[in-house]
Amino acid sequence: MVGPVTQQLAVAKTTVTVPPRPAGAAATTPGTASGGTTAPGAAALGTAGLVTVLLGAFLPMLDFFIVNVALPTIDHDLAAGPAVLELVAAGYGVAFAVLLVLGGRLGDIFGRRRLFVVGAVAFALTSLACGLAPGAWSLVAARAAQGASAALLIPQVLGTITAATHGARRGRALSVYGAVAGISVVIGQVLGGMLVAADLFGTGWRSVFLLNVPFALLAVVLAVRYVPESRAPRAARVDVPGTVLLAAALVSLLVPLMEGRAAGWPLWSWLLLALFPVFTAAFAVVERRTELRGGTPLVPPSLLRIPEMRRGLGIALPYFAGFGGFMFVVAVALQQGLHLGPVAAGWALVPMAVGYFGASLAGPRLIGRFGSRVLTAGAVVQAVGLATLALTVLADWQHFSPLRMAPGVALAGIGQGLIGTPLFRVVLSKVPADRAGVGSGVLATSQQSSLALGVATLGTLYLALSPALGMDRALALVLGIQLLGSFTILYLTTRLPRSIG
Repeated sequence: MVGPVTQQLAVAKTTVTVPPRPAGAAATTPGTASGGTTAPGAAALGTAGLVTVLLGAFLPMLDFFIVNVALPTIDHDLAAGPAVLELVAAGYGVAFAVLLVLGGRLGDIFGRRRLFVVGAVAFALTSLACGLAPGAWSLVAARAAQGASAALLIPQVLGTITAATHGARRGRALSVYGAVAGISVVIGQVLGGMLVAADLFGTGWRSVFLLNVPFALLAVVLAVRYVPESRAPRAARVDVPGTVLLAAALVSLLVPLMEGRAAGWPLWSWLLLALFPVFTAAFAVVERRTELRGGTPLVPPSLLRIPEMRRGLGIALPYFAGFGGFMFVVAVALQQGLHLGPVAAGWALVPMAVGYFGASLAGPRLIGRFGSRVLTAGAVVQAVGLATLALTVLADWQHFSPLRMAPGVALAGIGQGLIGTPLFRVVLSKVPADRAGVGSGVLATSQQSSLALGVATLGTLYLALSPALGMDRALALVLGIQLLGSFTILYLTTRLPRSIG
């Protein structure tokens, strides 16, 4: 997905059109669109519809990490080499992050269910293209296309949940989405290792991609039957200047961070990084002017003035960056330091998945009782877990094992679940229903960009420091930096309103 991964591997208001609904489907409670509730007469998203859109969300997020453990086999079979392997991993992440907000806008314009179906079909086809790729460069192209299709799919999930649910049901749905987002990261690394090791029907690494095809097509069939259509009441033109500038800003940041280390930090990587603040400032100016002229910017500045959105995104950056960095660094340390295989290294993170899932299940009930203080408690528990793991690493690295790391990663998982599950609910709680698509696109872009940023920065730091400091001290140092991120999250959660809508 990002530079350090393959570098290491090389070394070692809403109008809703109601489709026929099954008997017993919940009717919609009339509400006002401006408050983020469903519009009068809108169809509620039933349980089957929620399961369907969550399946559509799970597959792209799973693929963000599942390919990592398959890269050595891909290199062997296709003679790819480190630089091309970087593109196999990075092409997906860059296309995914760059096009997410545009995907949300297209859903607002053309209908979220329609774009969900289009995105799911495209994801199935591009996954098939990845699985059948005859060479390394064809795989690179297919992975970039797969990331673009994921960018069409993911915003429709959050947009549909925000537009077609309300009240407590919306809160529960967003909490479950948060749980799916976190669990998919862990399952990706475990499942990827198992599929490559199993070598199903002689497919080897190809099964990692081919597995997506039937499930994506199943999501298409279920969406047509169970997911209500929703769109913004007034069709807005695509903000071409804003789209171009946002894409340029994200590319100028993510590409050098993902590719720079493997390429030896050439001049172009530094030039791109220098252009990042220029593109970002230009994007902010263009969006503000577009909104002042009465146009519809890609990311309306007024949306970022919603306190819950602004403060929630402030939490999302250190949370997702730390989460992505944690997953990568620990996995590398286990494989390189303890010489565990990818399957064993993945299973070592199961206590974190169990802790995350348990906290996610309890999240909605806890939020109803304690509000945003659940995120505060999660930051404390995560900090304790990271500190426990760092002390375990420093105490006896020679006998460090998955069993000894279990308490630390389990606590970290519980804390991450208490933060991540309600975070989506916080960010989108006050977003008007007619901006559900663009709001979900902004959140999803922040999520994916932060994950990539965390792996690139913390992963690069770990790989750079481990030869001089040793794996144990380098790992402990990176965990310490993540601990500072937990303290940042702790402070930011105290700035949230106590009650979460």
